[in-house]
Amino acid sequence: MIQYDREIKEIGVIADTHIPTRGSCIPPKVFDLFDRVELILHAGDLVDEKIIDELQALAPVEAVAGNMDSGELARRLGKLKLIKTGEVSIGLLHGDLTGRRVKPEQVLEMYAPDEPQAIVFGHLHDPVSQMHKGTLFFNPGSAIDPRRKQHPTCGKLTIEGSLVQGEIIELI
Repeated sequence: MIQYDREIKEIGVIADTHIPTRGSCIPPKVFDLFDRVELILHAGDLVDEKIIDELQALAPVEAVAGNMDSGELARRLGKLKLIKTGEVSIGLLHGDLTGRRVKPEQVLEMYAPDEPQAIVFGHLHDPVSQMHKGTLFFNPGSAIDPRRKQHPTCGKLTIEGSLVQGEIIELI
């Protein structure tokens, strides 16, 4: 578990950047949107770890490896994290650990006995913000390589006490 001593209220969320294989850089709008966040979560498929350095110019970054990340990067980042801030626990994974689709029951079992208030994941390149048994399952989509003719997206989590709300943000 990664413990933050202070209560974090606003978190930037990004996934599936695939730089440099599917894009050359993080869209500038992401830097504007994340300008005041206190933490950034990257849910995998960075491809190049320089993305972490670029985002750390804004706020601390927690990231996990995705299926497209190199063996060395995967070993360094790991595939599963639990982040605690104030009254809230957030699970962070890429999403490939449960096959093609993220299976909420299976993911919640991975974090047992902890009961995270939110699970942040990537892999699908499709944005998701939905509740399942009291846990927010949140995928920011892809800021570089959206699917199904969608716009590129990222996201934000807002924390108040033990409540977590997710917002999907289109980068247009």
